[in-house]
Amino acid sequence: MVSTTSTSAFYPTRLDLPLETRKPVVEMLNTTLAATTDLRTQTKQAHWNVKGKDFYQLHLLFDEMAGELEEFSDMVAERITALAGTAMGTVRMAASASILPEYDFEVVGGMDHVATLADRYAAYAKHLRESINKADELGDQDTNDLYVEISRTIDKRLWFLEAHLVG
Repeated sequence: MVSTTSTSAFYPTRLDLPLETRKPVVEMLNTTLAATTDLRTQTKQAHWNVKGKDFYQLHLLFDEMAGELEEFSDMVAERITALAGTAMGTVRMAASASILPEYDFEVVGGMDHVATLADRYAAYAKHLRESINKADELGDQDTNDLYVEISRTIDKRLWFLEAHLVG
């Protein structure tokens, strides 16, 4: 797993949050960056490989969801650098640090992709809520707000996915 706990990974800043606050926040954000990048690529995996009667609808939905995750990756990485930390954002870094399980490459049918993504979105949503609380405990309300913003959209997308699985 990639670590950002070294003080050498931080740059000088006039930001009034102390390094003792920024270090755990940046570490948490880098975990989120890894998970977000991983979830985006898993969503694109579903987008590229979905088959079945709901192909077109799901193909478009998965692409839209992946686009949102791309924006979230950028927001998280920019928050890391605003805290004078280093964003650990390569695909290799994400693969080694992601909290999500690997995507099942044998999934083909539309509803199987939906169920697989719903499991990943639920795990990601849980991580976001835990991070909301941790950012609050650490006294970083800006990071807390970022997590709340992302969490709202992820919960909505989980609802969309789960709605496909009813009936």
